[in-house]
Amino acid sequence: MILEDDAVLVLDKPVGVSVMGERHESDLVRMAAEAGEELFPVHRIDKVTSGVILFAKDLAAHGGLTRQFNKRTVEKAYLAVTSPGGLPASGRIDLPLSVGRKNRVRIAAPRESIERDGDAWTVPAAAIFDTVSTYPSQTSFSVREQTDGRALLEAFPHTGRRHQIRVHLAWIGHPIVGDPLFEKNPAGRTLLHSWRLSFDHRGERVTVEAPMPDEFTP
Repeated sequence: MILEDDAVLVLDKPVGVSVMGERHESDLVRMAAEAGEELFPVHRIDKVTSGVILFAKDLAAHGGLTRQFNKRTVEKAYLAVTSPGGLPASGRIDLPLSVGRKNRVRIAAPRESIERDGDAWTVPAAAIFDTVSTYPSQTSFSVREQTDGRALLEAFPHTGRRHQIRVHLAWIGHPIVGDPLFEKNPAGRTLLHSWRLSFDHRGERVTVEAPMPDEFTP
């Protein structure tokens, strides 16, 4: 537990545990209900992702918090480990997303249409698919540490699309280490961590942080 009062609960979610909707014991909302507590998720992080997750403890608090996410006034920061070669010290990925076969999230344009200009990745408007629903998506990042084998990034999703950071990094050629979406039979966990979250609560700006797991050290 990172923070708790009578309205909110912030947890450091372990990898391999779902926030809600899981049919097994690894569903945090269900586990809380079995312990006699009702929790309302304000946002989601993937089962393979560890770190900060925010819950409301009543519907009144939930409404105010979800509006902050919808208005994009919440600041989110993740840590991710990827392959290092060719990454600038910082960059911005502005690539729309869509949903393809088997409900897989993908870039809403042909891979070969992705353009890099210095530290920015985009696709021309004419290349964006017009036969499916598409969703503007932006992620910025900075390289925190780098070795010959991998890079530790701070990633900042400016939109909140499903699998956004994972898909953005993979499609520019730097998939997250251990990500089962892009790596068959990974040997270890997915090295993506919900690191820091800032939101408004009771008239104050609150910043919460989940410490970086040991596996992320280059």
